Amino acid sequence: MEVRKLILLVCILLAGIAAAQPARKPDVAYVPTTNDAVEAMLKLADVSSSDTVYDLGCGDGRIVVAAAKLRGARGVGIDIDPVRVSESRANAKKAGVEKRVRFEENDVFEADIHEATVVTLFLLPELNVKLLPKLLRDLKPGTRIVSNTFDMGDWQAAKQAIVGDPDDEGHPFSHRLYLWIVPQRAAN
Repeated sequence: MEVRKLILLVCILLAGIAAAQPARKPDVAYVPTTNDAVEAMLKLADVSSSDTVYDLGCGDGRIVVAAAKLRGARGVGIDIDPVRVSESRANAKKAGVEKRVRFEENDVFEADIHEATVVTLFLLPELNVKLLPKLLRDLKPGTRIVSNTFDMGDWQAAKQAIVGDPDDEGHPFSHRLYLWIVPQRAAN
């Protein structure tokens, strides 16, 4: 009987470990956006209480949490890593904004983002470019897109902002921010 209990316990532990693994390997390593850059991104996008902010690759949820706490916005964080999603939910609860935000474990290339009025990103340049057709297809005209550090290839930003000192050694990210606005669709 003890062997059965031990086998059952091992199976439960292994199932828990498997459940905490991402559906596939994340496209980027987790590097958190600095708090100064979070505030600057929200300001650049002119986030207000009427907005729904989607953070694609939300990591620990800090952008969505800040949008809710500082600007009164609603938010959705999407990350492929279940550990990050769990961490995001805990951070939202700690900040007291869990009723204004939600986090989902999903692939940013497959997630439903059509309700966003603001989208935030901190992905690599090639992923931004790969994501661009989805953004232009799924988002309503006028939706603001803000990227930390990396641009969108040939799509010129409507605005840019600098946070801190871009030449600060040891801190290469979270200094240059880009804003785009989804254009009106061409009539067919």
